[in-house]
Amino acid sequence: MKSICIKTNNLNLIQYLQNEFNNIDLQEICFSCNQFKHYKNIIIHYTGNDNELFLNRICCILSLLVIDELEDSFFNKIIYHNYFYFESLEQKQIADFCHDININNYTEIFDKKFNSLYECFYTFLLDNKNLFLDGFINFRIKPYLNILNDLVLEAVNNYIVEKEYLEFLSLLRLYVNSQPNNINLVHIIYSNQESILLNENKEIIANSNEHFQSKYLSDISFSSNDYTLNSLLTLLPEKIFIHLLDGYIDEFINTLQAVFVNRVQICNDCNVCNIFKKNR
Repeated sequence: MKSICIKTNNLNLIQYLQNEFNNIDLQEICFSCNQFKHYKNIIIHYTGNDNELFLNRICCILSLLVIDELEDSFFNKIIYHNYFYFESLEQKQIADFCHDININNYTEIFDKKFNSLYECFYTFLLDNKNLFLDGFINFRIKPYLNILNDLVLEAVNNYIVEKEYLEFLSLLRLYVNSQPNNINLVHIIYSNQESILLNENKEIIANSNEHFQSKYLSDISFSSNDYTLNSLLTLLPEKIFIHLLDGYIDEFINTLQAVFVNRVQICNDCNVCNIFKKNR
């Protein structure tokens, strides 16, 4: 028989463990939860012959416990201690970026975190029967915490980039709203990240090949759409019709909407759209 004793006073963690042990896929297992002098003890007894399988199941449950129940608090602590110079709202936004990174690359990141925790628990329980859960989590899961630190760093970088991008859009929007219009209407024929500009008479407008006011565009690039944006900032049309031949709104179209706001109207099934779709 192999036995393991998990000691903790955290009621949420105790409830989590009891639920998991009630549903564990091993027949020869029983557990109890008792209050001792300093800790509640969850004692698990295994009477089967496959101790390796038993240890595997326990380590899996403990690893998932950390990820499911404690990870958010770890993120918050890392952000609070390492990036204390951000305002509380900014820290919350950075935490949101952490969750986005987790979701966007869920399988790879989850496997990395889970494997690091599993190795920590397995190495310890291989030679120890008593696990002081709080102390173990505070001092023996450094590889897992290093992964979280890297994720927070990536989230901080993403937050800074987005903040600068939004400030850049705000600057352009202020410029657009403070200048007189130089033209009434511009049509943008947009497909596969390529643009054709037309005036109100459906005549092609040549894109500007020079950067518009370096103070606006020196730090942020819009890839192949730079010249289109430069031209629109020079023309400052009163109305912009964007004809989406592929029907897809990408980052550049969102940027135009953010800069020119109510001046932009999007369509994908008007006469102009249909003419260009036929000629593709």
